[in-house]
Amino acid sequence: MIAEIVSIGDELLKGGKVNTNAAFIAAGLGGIGIPVNRIVACADDENAIVDVFSESLSRADIVLVTGGLGPTRDDRTKKAAMRLLGRGLEENHEAYARLVSWFTSRGRSLPENLRDQASVVEGSIFVPNPVGTAAGMMLRCGERYGNSFLVLMPGVPLEMQGMMRETVLPYFASESTSFMRHTPVKTVGIGESLLADLLVDIEDNLPEGTTLAYLPHTAGVELMVSTTGTTEEIVEHNNRRVVDAVIARAGRFIYAIGETTLEETIGGLLAEKGLTIATAESCTGGLVASRLTDISGSSAYFLQGLVTYSNESKTALLGVSPSIIERYGAVSEPVAEAMALGCLSGSGSDIAVSTTGIAGPSGGSAEKPVGTLCVGVARKMPDGGVVKRTHTYRMYGTRLQCKQRFGEAALREVWKSLTGADT
Repeated sequence: MIAEIVSIGDELLKGGKVNTNAAFIAAGLGGIGIPVNRIVACADDENAIVDVFSESLSRADIVLVTGGLGPTRDDRTKKAAMRLLGRGLEENHEAYARLVSWFTSRGRSLPENLRDQASVVEGSIFVPNPVGTAAGMMLRCGERYGNSFLVLMPGVPLEMQGMMRETVLPYFASESTSFMRHTPVKTVGIGESLLADLLVDIEDNLPEGTTLAYLPHTAGVELMVSTTGTTEEIVEHNNRRVVDAVIARAGRFIYAIGETTLEETIGGLLAEKGLTIATAESCTGGLVASRLTDISGSSAYFLQGLVTYSNESKTALLGVSPSIIERYGAVSEPVAEAMALGCLSGSGSDIAVSTTGIAGPSGGSAEKPVGTLCVGVARKMPDGGVVKRTHTYRMYGTRLQCKQRFGEAALREVWKSLTGADT
């Protein structure tokens, strides 16, 4: 079985919203062994919707649609499905009862103009909406379309997600005859092309049904090892075989296998080792502290974060000598080291990380161009000593992209300190 996803809404085509629904649906289908071959965005135009439905149904066994099921005039999905299949509407008794209950539980009566929310296209399998009012539906589209399925769901993410989890995925899991395994491999400190060079012979010898995808983002590269087959045992074996080969070849750049962020990995290491951390940031403006504290339970290891943006604040709050700043400049490894040491001493933490750099677009020079970052890490050792490390990075991008990359680099240096990785 193969699937296509159709996301309906003018806002998706005008840049008003990011299509997160498609990503959720694709991930869910992958979990039950159904690959997605296309994702299509379509305007709120009935003719366009009919055309897209017809094209997708001619190619796919399942077409999953989000959007256009609301009560307003621009919600045209049901009308398009009726027109395509030559069917009418019928009120679903369960949908109507749930709709009445939804309003009653909120101390209101069902408005007559919203009764249509309980109507489904004739011949539908009703898909309950666990958190909203619009009824979902699954339609067998007849011999004309190879008995493919058309699944209609609201565009509101929470409503669609509830329908997928509770009804759609369980239904099609029983129909699927294949298995899929997706394994994310999270890397840090290496670019896409260099990573590809490291893994070229692995890619040349992938098992049947396995692919290796490179997913670069602002701060790094994620690998996705995907395997499809008809036997779960073989799929798991082949997927694991490739993941192990990637680890053997690029392990020094890998911080996690699976859906784990760098900050989650660091938090786990700090908790496991019983260590605490503090931050002293300039160019990242608190981003490193924010990411570390995004993790539930971070209060067990995160002590404090300082944003020392000006030279004066570096001196007043971290004890950085003005003479060091004058001699080397605020963006320098000596200043990054002094910031980390001052933070370590002032916070009482076991580890401190500092950032000082030039995010741009102004402020750069030939010697220190925009995108320059200096990171310092200071760590107390059991014998009472302190291990210090600094590193200078040269990055590129917009101001916000540089800040994100700076934050990732700082976390990378913390990860290296905790794991002993020398990347």
